Amino acid sequence: MNSKEFHISGVEQLSEVSDCLISLRDQADIIAFYGSMGAGKTTLIKNLCHKMGVTDEVNSPTFAIVNEYVTEEGESVYHFDFYRIKKLEEAYDIGYENYFDSGNLCLIEWPEMIEPLLPEKYIRVDIKHDATDDERLICCEIVNE
Repeated sequence: MNSKEFHISGVEQLSEVSDCLISLRDQADIIAFYGSMGAGKTTLIKNLCHKMGVTDEVNSPTFAIVNEYVTEEGESVYHFDFYRIKKLEEAYDIGYENYFDSGNLCLIEWPEMIEPLLPEKYIRVDIKHDATDDERLICCEIVNE
């Protein structure tokens, strides 16, 4: 799969995107979500976590930087929000490598803030506004640097 595009006109259609991301899980444990403020990164992550059996409440960890959720099978899922970090050292301070190297799924909002720290292979999700405010174009691809 080079990339897959989804034209989304309502949150009920996010399930298809989540299914695609789950199917890519055997290729990469890191999913980087790119999109402007309000594009729907957290909404997609909530849908993905729900489909994976996360029973915890899923919220963007804007101030905590990372949240840990647990699936019904007891698997940890890490959700990062790097919007507020000012320098890479802050990612080192939270021990990002322990999460990224854990083998657990890591969902990253605002990955552009820590791009040099992303692994060679990860799943990139770009979310852009489409024709109307309610529509989104979501592109998912495996990145091999």
